[in-house]
Amino acid sequence: MSSATNRDKPNILFILMDNLGYGELGVYGGGILRGAPTPRIDKLAADGTRLTNFNVEAQCTPSRSAIMTGRFAVRSGTQSVPIGGEFDGLTRWEVTIAEALSAAGYATGAFGKWHLGSVQERLPNSRGFDEWYGIPRTTDEAFWPDNPQAKAAGARPMHVMEGRRGEAARDVAVYDLEQRRLIDEEITRRTIDFMKRAVPSGRPFYAYVPFTQVHFPTLPNPKFAGKTGCGDFPDSLAEMDAHVGDLLDAVDTLGLRDNTIVVFTSDNGPEATWPWQGSSGPWRGYYFTHMEGSLRVPFIIRWPGHIPARVSNEIVHEVDTFTTLARIAGAAVPQDRPIDGVDQTDFLLGKSEKSDREGFPVFVADRLEAVKWRNWKIVFYEDQRDWWSPPIKLGEPKAFDLITDPKEEYPATALRNTWNAAPAMNIVSDFEQSLKKYPPIAPGTPDPYTPPN
Repeated sequence: MSSATNRDKPNILFILMDNLGYGELGVYGGGILRGAPTPRIDKLAADGTRLTNFNVEAQCTPSRSAIMTGRFAVRSGTQSVPIGGEFDGLTRWEVTIAEALSAAGYATGAFGKWHLGSVQERLPNSRGFDEWYGIPRTTDEAFWPDNPQAKAAGARPMHVMEGRRGEAARDVAVYDLEQRRLIDEEITRRTIDFMKRAVPSGRPFYAYVPFTQVHFPTLPNPKFAGKTGCGDFPDSLAEMDAHVGDLLDAVDTLGLRDNTIVVFTSDNGPEATWPWQGSSGPWRGYYFTHMEGSLRVPFIIRWPGHIPARVSNEIVHEVDTFTTLARIAGAAVPQDRPIDGVDQTDFLLGKSEKSDREGFPVFVADRLEAVKWRNWKIVFYEDQRDWWSPPIKLGEPKAFDLITDPKEEYPATALRNTWNAAPAMNIVSDFEQSLKKYPPIAPGTPDPYTPPN
C-alpha cells in the first residue's frame, strides 16, 4: 500500500472511559450538577454527532471484547469479568480491530486498561497493537498491594505494563493506590507521544485510549485533588475532562484535526460502589444489569467536514464501531464468522437520518435478560437497581415503552403488546439460530482455538 493511499485514510482516536455513566457529562445533563463542569468534552460534542441511544454490554470485559471484535461477547467467551485465577481473555482466533487496521496500513497503539487477557500471547502488543502501555486487568486490584491479608496469601499484585509488537511486555510498576492516581496522566502523555511519532511516518494511526477513570477507587491525580471542592469523584471527572482536552489539543497542534476521527464513549453504565457512585442520568440502574442505566452511555464522534454536528436518538450498539471504522479505513472485516456490528457509515456521515440497527439482544453474562427493538424493551428478568442483587427470571416477559417510561417503572405484559413483541422476538430467534450454527467459544478456552465445522 502506497504512502499516498495511507495519507488519505483518517486517523482514529478512540477514547474509552471506564464506568462513566450517562449522567456525568455536562452535555448529557451532568457537569455542574455532578460537581464538575466538563467543558472540553461538551465542546467536542458540539462539534460532532452526539448519540442519546448508544448501547453497550453490561460489564467491562464484554464491552471491550465487543469493541475489539464487532461481536457480542457471548460469542467469544468473554461475557463476564474474569475472576482471579481464571484463564482470561480473547482467543487468538478472534480478529481485533487493531489487527484489521494494522493490515490496512495503520500504526496502532493502546494506552490504558485492557481486560481481555493476562498472558503474554493475549496482551495488546500480541493482538494487533504496535505498542501498549497500561494494566492487563482492572483498577480494583490497586487495593491488593496494601492489603495485609493479600500479602500474607501471596497474591501477586497487578503491574502497570508496557510492550511492543514482537516483544514480551514487561512490568513497569506495581499498580497500587499511588499508581492508580497517576496512570491516566501517563496514558495521556504516551498517547500524545504516539500521535507525534506517527505523523512523520506517513501512516495513519489508530490510538485506542481506554482510560481507568472513573472506575473505583475513583481517586484523582494529585494535581486535581480538591480542585472542585466536591470530593474525589467530581475531582476525577475534572481530571478526565482535562486529559481529553490535552488529547484534542495535541490533535490540533499536529495539524490533524480535519483528518482525525475522534470517538468518546464509555464501556458500561455508572460506578455503583460506595462512596464512588456514578449517575445514570434519566435512566435507572447501574452496570452488570439489563437496565437502561447499564446499557446507555455517552457517545460522541467528530470528523470535521464529514460527520455533521447533530444529536440523534437512533439505536446504535458498540459492536457497530468495528464494522463502521473498518469500512472508513478500508480494512477487511472477517467473513468466516458472524459479525454482529452493522455498518453505520451512512448514518454517521449524515447521509441517512436513520440508523441501520433497530435493536439487539441484551445479555448479562450468559443470560439473555432482555431485547431492545426501536423504543421498546422486552425483559425476561426482574429489574435490578444494584448489580449485586441476584437476577430473578420472570414467569412472563414485561414490555416497556422507553419513550413514555424511560425509568422502566410501568410495564405492560408482552402478551398485551404482541404487535411489538413479534419483531423483538425475531431478533432473539435470529440470534439463537446463529448461536446454533456458530457455537459460542467457552470461557477459559485456551489457544489455539479452532471453530467446529
